[in-house]
Amino acid sequence: MTNPYVAPHMPQPPYRPAPKWARKRYVLPALALAFFVGIGAGGTSGEDSKNTEAKPTAASPQPTVTVTATTTAPAEEPEPAPTVTATKTIKVTATVTAAPAADSGSTSVDSGDSSGDDVYYANCSEARAAGAAPVHRGEPGYASHLDRDNDGVGCDS
Repeated sequence: MTNPYVAPHMPQPPYRPAPKWARKRYVLPALALAFFVGIGAGGTSGEDSKNTEAKPTAASPQPTVTVTATTTAPAEEPEPAPTVTATKTIKVTATVTAAPAADSGSTSVDSGDSSGDDVYYANCSEARAAGAAPVHRGEPGYASHLDRDNDGVGCDS
């Protein structure tokens, strides 16, 4: 690789790393500065430093205070809280609609879906409210829309 700032006819000098002593020119002055700052901070220039004597103190054992608190459970067990039962009264009214009798003059064949034409339940809730559930095929109030699984028993579940 050629250097663009050097003329092409001049040879380039080989790369040489800096000698180890060159690195020391930064480290040695920093160490000397730290040494002199440490001496200046360690020495004191007051009168208190001249007359101070270190007095040894002997360690003496001190009493240790330990507090232990114990409690005992009461001998009687508390009475359980009274059981509260909430009762709700529901008034149920059933709507029964009578189907009009077909009087067309022709004979109709009963398919077996509803043999009771005088009682009709719109859903199983009405049949249960009237006390007729489960409704069996052939009984008054039976209809195919009440028998989901077509087993002959309406409002069975």
